[in-house]
Amino acid sequence: MTTPDVPVEQEPEWQRRRRLAAAFGDDVPEQTSDDTDAREDRAGKGDDWYRNEVPPHHG
Repeated sequence: MTTPDVPVEQEPEWQRRRRLAAAFGDDVPEQTSDDTDAREDRAGKGDDWYRNEVPPHHG
């Protein structure tokens, strides 16, 4: 592997994306599901709802 001409810290965004696309085959998503707050998915559902939804064999 060759050393890049420009340090990665100073690399322009378009070059970083091109380098990542070459390595991984496509664009890397800006945000993944593990980056988001899991509590956002619970909007409107209280703890009681989740307790009532527990299967009997988990309970």
